This record gives sequence, C-alpha cells and structure tokens, in this order.
Amino acid sequence: MPAPVFEEFDPANDCECPGCAHWRRVGPYPLSGRFGGHPAARGVLVVAAAASAALAAGAPTAAAHSTPPAPHGPGVPGDGEPSTPQGAKSPLHGPGGKPAHGPVQTPSVTRTEIINRAKTWIAAQVPYSMSLYWTDGYRQDCSGYVSMAWKLTGNEWTGSLDQFGTKITKEELQPGDMLLFHNPADPEKGSHVVIFGGWTDHTHTAYTAYEQVPPRTRRQSTPYAYWSNSAKYVPYRYKGLIADPGTSGAQAGKAAGPYPGAAYFGPGADNKYVTLLGRLLVARGAGGYYAKGPGPVWGAADQRATQAFQRAQGWTGAAADGLPGPGTWELLAAGKGKNIKPSATGTSAPASHGVPGYPGKNYFRPGAANDHITRLGRQLVKKGFGRFYPKGPGPAWNEADRRAVEAFQRAQGWRGGAADGYPGPETWRRLFL
Repeated sequence: MPAPVFEEFDPANDCECPGCAHWRRVGPYPLSGRFGGHPAARGVLVVAAAASAALAAGAPTAAAHSTPPAPHGPGVPGDGEPSTPQGAKSPLHGPGGKPAHGPVQTPSVTRTEIINRAKTWIAAQVPYSMSLYWTDGYRQDCSGYVSMAWKLTGNEWTGSLDQFGTKITKEELQPGDMLLFHNPADPEKGSHVVIFGGWTDHTHTAYTAYEQVPPRTRRQSTPYAYWSNSAKYVPYRYKGLIADPGTSGAQAGKAAGPYPGAAYFGPGADNKYVTLLGRLLVARGAGGYYAKGPGPVWGAADQRATQAFQRAQGWTGAAADGLPGPGTWELLAAGKGKNIKPSATGTSAPASHGVPGYPGKNYFRPGAANDHITRLGRQLVKKGFGRFYPKGPGPAWNEADRRAVEAFQRAQGWRGGAADGYPGPETWRRLFL
C-alpha cells in the first residue's frame, strides 16, 4: 500500500546540548512532558530542586555552577542554517567502489520503498559523516541519504541530485519526493536535501521530514519548506518512480486536469503535460518503456507507452497511433479503462519487455550506433568479458560486442539461439542485476 499522507512523528530526542547529554547519561527515563520539552527549558526547575535539597540537608551555601546551554541541534525549531558539509559525487562504498558508467541511471522504485528505505537509517541511527560510508555503500551525509532512499547507483550531492528528479509544485508533493536547496556559491553554506514524508496536518504548513543531519538520521515535523532558507528549497519527484502495487489509476490521475490539446504531444513537444502523461502511463503499467523515467521532452518511449495503453483498450489503427487524444487522456485521468499487461506480446509489448533500461533488440545490430551499445560494453567489461575489446567499448556495434555478449550468454549455460551474441531482455537483466 502507498505510504500514508499523514504520519505520526516523534519529537527530537538526540539534542547534543549539555543538559540533554547529561540527562541521557544519568537516567534512562526522560522527564515528563508536563515539565516542559527540552531540558534547557527545565533548567530553572532542576536548579531550584537541587538548591532546595541542599538547604534541607543543611549543606553550606555554594555558588551554583552551570554550563551555558549549547545551540539546538540541526532540525530543531530555532535553528539557523544546518551544518551539513557534504562529500562530492562518488561510487557506492566510496573511492574504493566501482563508479557507474554510461547514461544516468534511474532504477525503478515505489513511494513505499523510498519511505521504507529512509526508515532503515533511522532505525540504525546512522551517524552523520561527509566522508564515511554506511554498510549499504551510501555516504552518511544528507545527499548520500537521499541517494540511498531513491535507490541510486552511486552517491550524488546537492549539485547533482536534481538531474534524477523532475520539478514539481508544493501542491503536488507526496511521500518519497525530495526538497532540495543547493547553494552554488558556497555548497557547504546552507545546502541541504530532505525526503518529504507527508503533511502533518490539513493546512500544509508542516510536514514530516526524513533527513540526515548531525549527529544522526532523524524524522520529525518540519515547517514548510525548511527551518531556514525556506524560499530556496525546490520540490522534486524522482524520475524512476513507479506505482505501488494496488495503487489505482484514479489516485495517479486525480490531479491531471482537462485534456490540454493535441498540440502538447508529439515530436518536438517539450512541456509539463508530456511529463504528466508519462507518469499517468507508468501508473497504468508502462514503466518498462522508460529507461530514465518520464520527462518533458516527447520521445519514442512516450509514443510506445501511449500506444500500449491504447491497444490495451482494444483499439487499433488510427485509434492506437501512440498520440493521446481526448479519449486516451480521459481514461488515464479518471483511472478508467484497462491497464497495460506486463505479459503482452507482439506489437503491443514494450521494447523493454518489462526490464528497466532495456531499449530493445533494434539498438544492437550491425550498423547501429548509440549510447546503449557503449553502456552494454562497459557492463560486459565490468562482468569480466573485456578481453574481446582491443580498444574498449564504443557506441558503434561491432563483432567485439557480439562476441562478448555471446560469451556472457554461454556463461549462463545457454546454447544455440539463446547464445547468439545479441542481447535480449533476459541477457540485459542478468548483466545489470
């Protein structure tokens, strides 16, 4: 089921001021809320109680010594800019890891997965660090945390995370989206990113933020868009987002609005409605058509996905030309009609056959030249089949590519036509596991 829009949240309980640190050391139980919230706010009560006990015991009067309270930890109301220095882009597990090559990858993930992944660091109380990497390979800073939650193939930073998302409005925010502030003039001054966990009330003035700040990962109610630099935070939605199992088309299309017109779709179109169309199609089973997730520029993936949806309704001919008309839009926006079947065959099947990132066999044949061939070659080298490349992989399909693919297929135990040297969806899936 999708993550709920309203979530319970716990007040911050890991403040590092001397008062909080002292009471965590001397007693397992926090003072009751009726005495206030933060120990610093209860200082007078604690000092008065101590003084009263001393007088009752007849102890000589002594001057009270106390340590001035430290500023609140990041994320607590009243903060200034969060102290969140961050590392640069890096592969999983740091400099010693294997960097990702080829086009930007956006692995498929649902909203529920994003929130559940974010919760794993909260449960583990992952300490903040701009140089250390957690056991899952992600850097322990704010951008590494979002890279982990979004299931990215490497560690990004606030200056690069935007390329994995699409800008949205405040009204469109849903659990799993991110709020990003990158300060290009001084990235360590204020730059920060959080995962949006849902509104905490109907006024939409506060939300549950999942974030990585010193001293460790936390989840808490946060004023929109953040405690400081609020106007500079930009909402983004992950490009590889797919619908949660059980999510209805009506939920995905409830904000679609009326059909904007045929002029907004087709070759040369570049607008928000193309992105919205892609999201609606993904929610109806077309995720396999998009190697990088829906975007604003109309492409072959949009047309194939639209055509698959139209064919799923039983339409043929001009009614299934891959260009959304009023009828197609109405079904998508209302969550009506039939979903695209993953097991569909023939011309209605997606080129990817349900395997994320697989573009189709037409991209791998004599005379073909594209980035998918380069990416394929690099992955083959990574898997130990680089001996076939005298000069390294490139974008033009050649015999070295075919022989490398054939060797990989034979290593799977395949023979005959299953090891012909041309990558099908299962070859691709196993290569990029």
